[in-house]
Amino acid sequence: MNISVLRLDHRFERDVRITTHVCLTSRAFGASKIYLSGDKDEKLMKNVEKLVDQWGGSFEIEYKKNHMNLIDEWRNNGGEVIHLTMYGSQVQNVIEDIKNSSKDKLIIVGGSRVPTKVYENSDWNVSITNQPHSEVSSLAVFQHMLMEGHEFDLKFDNAVFEVVPVSEGKKVIIKEENKKFNE
Repeated sequence: MNISVLRLDHRFERDVRITTHVCLTSRAFGASKIYLSGDKDEKLMKNVEKLVDQWGGSFEIEYKKNHMNLIDEWRNNGGEVIHLTMYGSQVQNVIEDIKNSSKDKLIIVGGSRVPTKVYENSDWNVSITNQPHSEVSSLAVFQHMLMEGHEFDLKFDNAVFEVVPVSEGKKVIIKEENKKFNE
């Protein structure tokens, strides 16, 4: 099963930080790709690509002007679409059914206002609580449940930086053989 994320309705003036966090969370919790819709933000996309160069893995970011075309294409290619919303079925009631399908997953997180067509064209509308909160937290909780905690075991090949867990302080290894940038 391949996991990708669609971030709806990115806005330059308002959403750079939150969209960046959606990208970081997607990658860290096991997605292989994120699609952005809304404003095309080359700077944000280059920052994510630079992060992947430094921290490893094969995570990709791509802009899609028309999110409905992506959703239709995803479903036509046999994948499932999961829309995270406070109005959906509670995650704890549907996660086993979602996990039991080996189909590729496109997880959608909203922006300012999610069009009705997204709800209608999703295989699953899933709530992570029925209260307003961040799309970043929704994505993290959902991916954690989907991955059954295995995101903690992910390895990111070709990393320049690697954090070594320690109880106090910070320990980061810089792998010279993977160095891809000037300090």
